[in-house]
Amino acid sequence: MFNSSRIALAAALLSLAGAVSAGEVAREWLDRMHTALDQMTYIGTFVRIDQGEPESMAVAHRYVDGVLTERILSLDGVGREIIRQDDDVRIIYPDQMVVRVDKVVASNPMVAALPSYSQALEAHYELKEFGTDRVAGRQTQRIGISPRDEYRYGYLLWLDWETAMPLRSKSWNADEQVIEEVLFTEIEYPDELPDSVFVQTTDSSGYTELRSSEPLDEPALHSNWIVESLPIGFELISSMQKSMTDSVHPVHHMVYSDGLATVSLFIDSPEAETDIAEGFYRVGSTNAYSVTKDGRKITAIGEVPAPTVEAFATSLRPR
Repeated sequence: MFNSSRIALAAALLSLAGAVSAGEVAREWLDRMHTALDQMTYIGTFVRIDQGEPESMAVAHRYVDGVLTERILSLDGVGREIIRQDDDVRIIYPDQMVVRVDKVVASNPMVAALPSYSQALEAHYELKEFGTDRVAGRQTQRIGISPRDEYRYGYLLWLDWETAMPLRSKSWNADEQVIEEVLFTEIEYPDELPDSVFVQTTDSSGYTELRSSEPLDEPALHSNWIVESLPIGFELISSMQKSMTDSVHPVHHMVYSDGLATVSLFIDSPEAETDIAEGFYRVGSTNAYSVTKDGRKITAIGEVPAPTVEAFATSLRPR
């Protein structure tokens, strides 16, 4: 039930915090948001709008004694279904008759659309409060995350006053065009959810099962490759060799982050055969750019503007 007294108390406390900057208050909201995403138990329906095309999804999320369980079902189109048990994820694609078994990646379309907060981000983004609004019948606080240059996307978040759950989010580019939007149409916070809520409903008998790629060595903060024209603020946070499910040849995988956005670089083996086309392609808020250098296909992927992934891919050189 909507707790007006709790909202009034929170508003009063914020009004008294005159010495606290808007950025500090926004940081507190973002910290609460990421705790809520992992540790709240909730059930609801949200709409993801990608390039003007909406997709409705039902979500159930449970966190009990440190164990996270989640089920997401697409209510439109082919009925994609995602089942998560802690770090293990099954994604069922009925149209392709494929089940992908993976470790946790950005499998939740709602979470994938959200920025990840770290203390380093404010060198490259400005945090602001933009007043209150109502989403899915609940009062929310709007938090803006604006990039300080053209290499990053901006975000606007609507966070539930009581729980800090993100009930709506938008990302936009330097031309102020909306890239992706996620909006809850209904949400509840029950004390508990039964196991039956998380049972797979799609009959995947006879489907092809694909398992995730595995790292061949431990992540390291060094690499035999270097990005010469590295956009300001991005730093290497992981570098490893990975085996891929569809190839006998490993790829080198490097991950860069500015504290909010991340960019992945995939460097194919010279012996690998790939049908990835050169140039740009885009899925939702994710841009990718591929180029061939010295017989190797290099692909940069990230939820960043197109010029950013191009800069990563085209300026990569052997160290």
